[in-house]
This record gives sequence, structure tokens and C-alpha cells, in this order.
Amino acid sequence: MRILITGGNGQLGRALQTAFPSDAVEALGHSDLDITSREQVSGTLLRLEPDCVIHAAAWTDTAGCERDPDLAMRVNGEGAAIVAESCRETGSALLYISSNEVFDGAKPIPYLEDDHPNPLNAYGRSKLEGERRVQAVLDRSCIVRTSWLYGPGRESFPEKILGPALKGGPLKVVTDETASPTFTMDLAGAIADLVHKRSSGLFHLTNAGACSRCEWAEEVLRLVGILVPIEPVTQAEYGGPYRKPVYSVLANINAAHLGITLRPWQEALAEHVRGAIAQGVPS
Repeated sequence: MRILITGGNGQLGRALQTAFPSDAVEALGHSDLDITSREQVSGTLLRLEPDCVIHAAAWTDTAGCERDPDLAMRVNGEGAAIVAESCRETGSALLYISSNEVFDGAKPIPYLEDDHPNPLNAYGRSKLEGERRVQAVLDRSCIVRTSWLYGPGRESFPEKILGPALKGGPLKVVTDETASPTFTMDLAGAIADLVHKRSSGLFHLTNAGACSRCEWAEEVLRLVGILVPIEPVTQAEYGGPYRKPVYSVLANINAAHLGITLRPWQEALAEHVRGAIAQGVPS
């Protein structure tokens, strides 16, 4: 199978490159492919003729999206439409990566795939628009929502906790935001399963279980045996320029029906933290 990964230099894109050992994989970063350019995207797909495109390219800077919602919509919404239209031209399957932030967090139990989205911030609105544009263009597509990605190759939440903790802290961490930390290597493997099964539809894929940001930080510190003060704060007290859903845990129902599940988030985090320590945590 010929696989094209957009956003190939990103955190998930790098993990995806390792998830298809028996396939021909082409991974393109932003410098290789501007997903907002219809000419570039169409030309690339016509040249490569992929059997499947995994559209992982996105603008994920929540604060940046809030400052420039038009750019967020152009990259995450219109960019997804351009990729979908090019897939329709070439007959390529498309798997689009979306986010837990399409939900508003008002539901007190995990969100099902068919629950009604209602994003609170510009990033979530742009990712939801991407979903809708893909579904409007293609009769069959695969949409994967996930949450709180971390993994090798780029500094993410665990490293942002470990770095200051190694200097003695203290740390301020949000308590009123709950979701499922998801290890990119685990997610990439599950996505590969969906691709090889030629699946279509809407899927939630996260590591099993859930926690608050503060509980995630506490588990990181427990794994490395560091005891530093953590000050629990609310989103409002933290002062971010955007709203995040208070509770956006995703129920991984549809993938489980296909036999695709991910291990508990604590197990995945332990593997990642061991690797981060071995590589040297950025300070």
C-alpha cells in the first residue's frame, strides 16, 4: 500500500512513519507541501498516487488559533477540504486527524462518536470545520478524534513538567480540564490498523482512562521520583487566552468494535518517560 502522510515532520507524523513497516510511505512536512495550496496538493497526489492519505497536518497552537481564527480556519478547515478534493480526484482513501476540542465539555461522561460537537475555541471550530468539509467532499472517509498527544521527537506536556521540576519547581497546573493523554506511538499503530482494514466512519482513539492536567503532571513526577510543590489552579486562574472543554474524554466505541483498543494512559506514559530520561529531558 502507498501511504502519504501530511504533517510528516510533526509529532504524530513522525510516529506514523514507523507504523507502516511493510508499506511505501511518503511523509511530507510543511516545507514540502502547503496544504492551503490547491495546486500543490493536487499535483502532489497526482504524482504520488497514494492509496491512502493520512492528513495529520494542522495548526495546533490553540493560543495562535485564538489570535488568528481566520488563519486557523484556512489551515485546518479549508486545508482539509483541499486534501479531500484531491483524494477524490485520485481515488485515494483519506484519514483525517481531528480533536477532542470539537466538544464543549458539558457532558459529564465520555463523548461518543455520534455526540453533537460544540467547540469552545477557534482551534476546535477549525478542526470541526475540517471534519465537515471532508465528509461533504468524500462519500467514504475516516475521521479520527484524539486528545492530549505526546511522544518522542518534540517537547510536549511531560517534558514541560519535567524540565521545571528538575530545577525544583514549584509548578502551577490546571485542575479543571480532563481528557485522555495519548501516546503518539500507540495512536499511530491504531491508525495503521484502521488503514489496513480500509475502515471508514468516525472514530475516537485515545489511550484508555482519563485524568486532569494536574493528575497527569503528578503521575509524571511520580514516575521519576521527584517531589516538588504543585499548585492546582483553574483555567481562569491560569489566564490562558482561550477556553478549553472542562471534560472532553472520548469513548473509543467504534474502533473497539473492530478490535482496535489502546492500553491505559499510565502504561504508555511510563514508557515515554523512561525514553525521555534516557534521551535527556530539556531544561
